Amino acid sequence: MEEKNVYSLPLIGEKAPDFEAFTTQGVLKLSDFEGSWLVLFSHPADFTPVCTTEFIAFANIYEELKKRNTELLGLSVDSVSSHIAWVRNVEEKMGVKLPFPIIADLNKEVSVKFGMIHPAQSKTETIRCVFIIDSESKIRTILYYPLTTGRNMDEILRIIDALQMADKNKVATPANWRPGDPVVVPPPTTTEQADARVKEGYDCKDWYLCFKKL
Repeated sequence: MEEKNVYSLPLIGEKAPDFEAFTTQGVLKLSDFEGSWLVLFSHPADFTPVCTTEFIAFANIYEELKKRNTELLGLSVDSVSSHIAWVRNVEEKMGVKLPFPIIADLNKEVSVKFGMIHPAQSKTETIRCVFIIDSESKIRTILYYPLTTGRNMDEILRIIDALQMADKNKVATPANWRPGDPVVVPPPTTTEQADARVKEGYDCKDWYLCFKKL
């Protein structure tokens, strides 16, 4: 008999579930990050090769995230002691200091709230999840990666740039958008707006697809 999936998943646009958890920088709650954006990410286990490369990569974009008013928070089901030992090992062996906190989710409380455990991949480890949460604690992006695939930091920064720019300017971003590229103007919702669109100075491919430079 197929095993029933008992793990729920918060959805994009919803408030992220709050939590209180032990971390390498003391007890933290999700609400501690209100007013800032947050990248909450899980990894399968400490002292593993792919995870080590990812944590070094996250540390390398930490200052770029701070420029975007974005904090970073890691998570796995390892203990605080394991996290601390791993952080010290990465600094000693790889010369990289990990400046962000890491949740020790031994009871899997946070992992279950965020749907980070996928039993078909592993019943005991969290998979590679990324939740991008805005300054109002709303979930804006969810990314999942299999255990064998390390994450792309450029894409995480690109998504944050796209979300923050779209919020500020009430526009959308096309495929492969990068900062400085033209953006997509929201489509018209009436015939009159569609008729007026061609007079508004946009680069229009048709009435429903128009671009502009910011």
